[in-house]
Amino acid sequence: MPDVAAKTIESTFPQLTVENGFAALPPEFYTRLMPTPVPAPYLVDGNDTASALIGLDPAAFSSRQFIDVFSGNQLMAGSQPLSAVYSGHQFGQWAGQLGDGRAILLGDVPSHDGTHRIELQLKGAGATPYSRMGDGRAVLRSSIREYLCSEAMAALGIPTSRALSVIGSDQLVMRETPETTAVVTRMAPSFVRFGSFEHWFYNKKHNSLKILADYVIAQFYPELKATENPYQAFLAEVSKRTAHLMADWQAVGFMHGVMNTDNMSILGLTLDYGPFGFMEAFDPGHICNHTDQQGRYAYDMQPQIGHWNCYALGQALLPLIGSVEDTQDALKDYQPQYVARYDALMHAKLGLQTVQHGDEQLFDAMFALMKTSHTDFTLFFRRLGDFQISDPLSDSPLRDLFIDTAGFDTWSLQYRARLKAEHSMDASRRLAMQKTNPKYVLRNYLAQVAIEKAQNKDYSEISKLRKILQRPFDEQPEHADYAALPPDWANGLEVSCST
Repeated sequence: MPDVAAKTIESTFPQLTVENGFAALPPEFYTRLMPTPVPAPYLVDGNDTASALIGLDPAAFSSRQFIDVFSGNQLMAGSQPLSAVYSGHQFGQWAGQLGDGRAILLGDVPSHDGTHRIELQLKGAGATPYSRMGDGRAVLRSSIREYLCSEAMAALGIPTSRALSVIGSDQLVMRETPETTAVVTRMAPSFVRFGSFEHWFYNKKHNSLKILADYVIAQFYPELKATENPYQAFLAEVSKRTAHLMADWQAVGFMHGVMNTDNMSILGLTLDYGPFGFMEAFDPGHICNHTDQQGRYAYDMQPQIGHWNCYALGQALLPLIGSVEDTQDALKDYQPQYVARYDALMHAKLGLQTVQHGDEQLFDAMFALMKTSHTDFTLFFRRLGDFQISDPLSDSPLRDLFIDTAGFDTWSLQYRARLKAEHSMDASRRLAMQKTNPKYVLRNYLAQVAIEKAQNKDYSEISKLRKILQRPFDEQPEHADYAALPPDWANGLEVSCST
């Protein structure tokens, strides 16, 4: 590790009071280290919505101090920077020790409402002992994607880590080609992962496993301490949150791309944005990650993989829970929890207020038709809100999304009859569906346009796109182009683990 201590000075940064609860764990859980400074850092974008979570005045974004602190060139008073160790299963195979290869935890600060603490983590702040021959840097391209998507997901109401800022530098690193670097400041109550527990289980260090479990339960699940078996209750709660998260992803067509156990949050958050994507032309088997040659993390596999990952966590917690039977019992509600939440979300997306016999067949027929016609996922559900029971002519904008128009006509008769059966009212249903079905999602081509402008020193599109995505359910007619079908050139876009 390079000696960078002499280049790091302490910043008072009076708006934030920094501690580091994770640093109270024994030293085997992490490595203390300083971020590696970057030359001549500058602000790419600052997120006022995220800064409000920690009571930070957005006016600070333009200050030299903010740029230096959140590029890793300075430390805030109280900060105890560290990188955590963990292990994990990657693409279904045990990968052994991993850890924060590009991430450095600065510490945690109180939330603005005082209800909890929020960790601040720099991604791309230099090499760590867990970098696995890498340079520990993040490139501007991937940093912009994570920054925008974490905020888009939050606005969609999906649990996620957040992003405070992107700080850029003209420093070059080699990927497929030379690229400029950037540092993203990520925010979450905790970045502990399923793989954090697997690390101690597979290293047969059950005392460390217990220390971590007790820490997580005390900090984030204190209500479980009084249960008969807190570790079993913890697994059950994480399993439930994961099931709900998978349902949330499926309902908006989000694909994570790399659902390794080291990328799974013990708080049920969407974590570690890499080769993600939002479904466009509907294909249940779509693989958003070009690296995923076997399709392990395809769209229709995500609920199953979420369940698999919970079993991997259960295996790691087995020494604490005490028996296989109790561990399996903690996992038994995953599937019912997923089905119930997904079913509720689908009813809401179709504007249905009641559950009736035949609804599942209606949904299945809809998705089969969408698959055959390669119907755009987001546009379909958004336009479905304009469906009128008494006026078939109103179907035209929706019908235009289908190659199989005859098939759509048949399905629309079934849907119209279903709406009549519960005496649905067009106006109220439309309002409810607009609050459920987003008009704007982070399509890959939108991110690519922002990236290409940023690579030419124009960062305005990042800010503009972030603000649009922070109001995904609003009409925003002045930005209607951002809700349009992707252009033909977007068909050639690919994302992979290197993204």
